[in-house]
Amino acid sequence: MNTKLMISVAAAALIGLGGCSTNPTNAQIGTGVGAVAGGLVGNAVFGSTLGTVGGAAAGALIGNEVGKKR
Repeated sequence: MNTKLMISVAAAALIGLGGCSTNPTNAQIGTGVGAVAGGLVGNAVFGSTLGTVGGAAAGALIGNEVGKKR
């Protein structure tokens, strides 16, 4: 089940980034990368769906802020 969840998170991130018709901004790239990384870390640390979703949300916020500064 964990493999399916990680594949779903990765697919959602790819779909989200693939929907951009222009080149993505650094903030958009940071959001996508942060969401995927946060989801993986949240799943590894907490081992639950809530941990994965929470990690993805936190990673997206942090990635967005880091991307804005570049």
